[in-house]
Amino acid sequence: MATQPLREKILSTIVEKSAVKMRVFDNTFGVFNLLKDTLFEMASEMEDALEGKLDRRVRLEYRDKGKHEAQLKIASDLLIFRMHTDVFQFDNNHVIWQNTYVQGDRSNAYCGIIDIYDFLSDSDKDRRWADEGYLIGRIFINRERMFFVEGKRQTSMRAMNFGKAEITPEALITIIETAIDYSINFDLLTPPFEEHKRVTLEQFNTKFDTTTFVTGKRLDYEFNVDDI
Repeated sequence: MATQPLREKILSTIVEKSAVKMRVFDNTFGVFNLLKDTLFEMASEMEDALEGKLDRRVRLEYRDKGKHEAQLKIASDLLIFRMHTDVFQFDNNHVIWQNTYVQGDRSNAYCGIIDIYDFLSDSDKDRRWADEGYLIGRIFINRERMFFVEGKRQTSMRAMNFGKAEITPEALITIIETAIDYSINFDLLTPPFEEHKRVTLEQFNTKFDTTTFVTGKRLDYEFNVDDI
């Protein structure tokens, strides 16, 4: 039986898309390993610079959590860097489609993502698994190692500049330092009184089980997606 035109199109699409997506994944994984090395070096340098200036209880620590996650503990904050294992395309309303680099070849818009989350370090230490964290940054990497960043105060490489530069250790340092600066100035606010004026006796007696009372920097407040 002769191969039908639609079958040929399907097979061709599989070959083309799989090649692009595998390259995107490999690039993103390579960048994530570079990110981990950069985090380790930055943590060591900053810890040396802070030697003798901090209470011993205040820690600055890098943690390698496996192939797709790394953590940076900075005093009361815990930044979690996580590489997504899937490759993404953008919705039709995203500003990326106005970029000439993407308009020239839509395959350039396939990206891997590295997310940056901000949690309270005590949430991890005390195993308060229900505590809330916040997505404060996302790094997008494509098949050509071109990148752009979304997130809180992340202005080093906007979507409209996508395609102008490959990601480098220097670029990662800027992204990481911006995330650190935002997180340490993103203070824990006291929750609204009205939201917590009622509590059951069971909740009160089990609060030290760390699962009943939820804590987050903006718990019960709106967390706006700004600076993007």
